[in-house]
Amino acid sequence: MDVLAVLAVLSLCVSMRVQFACAFSQSLDSDFTFTLPAGRKECFYQTMKKDASLEIEYQVLDGAGLDVDFYLSSPAGNVLVRDHRKSDGVHTVEAEDGDYMFCFDNTFSSVSEKIVFFELILDNMEAEEGPDPEDWKEYVHGTDLLDMKLEDIMETINSVKARLGKSVQIQTLLRAFEARDRNLQESNYERVNLWSCTNLLVMVLVSGVQVYLLRSLFDDKRRSRT
Repeated sequence: MDVLAVLAVLSLCVSMRVQFACAFSQSLDSDFTFTLPAGRKECFYQTMKKDASLEIEYQVLDGAGLDVDFYLSSPAGNVLVRDHRKSDGVHTVEAEDGDYMFCFDNTFSSVSEKIVFFELILDNMEAEEGPDPEDWKEYVHGTDLLDMKLEDIMETINSVKARLGKSVQIQTLLRAFEARDRNLQESNYERVNLWSCTNLLVMVLVSGVQVYLLRSLFDDKRRSRT
């Protein structure tokens, strides 16, 4: 009976052709990785609506020092968040109507470029047009549907969707951490190899000088006896 009830609810949703999959609350997230050249600043813009929330998380994956300057400004031009030479950060703001600007600044470095990863999570970004999420109730008649409440089904589906979205976010962050750690390990590997080769050359040079000095000492003694 439970399976039949679920199928009945899904058939209602399909017949109504409701956008965003049966009135799911809209939560958008996106991520981006880019190269920030030395002595440059890159800015991005995100259009927000009133009563929505903007969450941004960034990490420096590669580059000398693994640090970057960051700031977030409101549509009115007020700086809401400012970070100075940090490797990562997480910030959440309650939005208003307008375009928000966030910038990554590498002007303090004149040599090293940086690889920066950031993720945006937008909550309560409702569509301007589209069917009312409550319209599906008009298609339900009667006080019960095989002893199951449609509200409970929608609540469960929304809960599963939210947890899946959180899992995707965590996996994306773990991939970013893995990329940063790998770049750091490869950089350390190259440094170890460079200094190992340098030490080897120094040791060979010192050994040659010592052999030459010892031979020169014995050669002087032989010449003085003759």
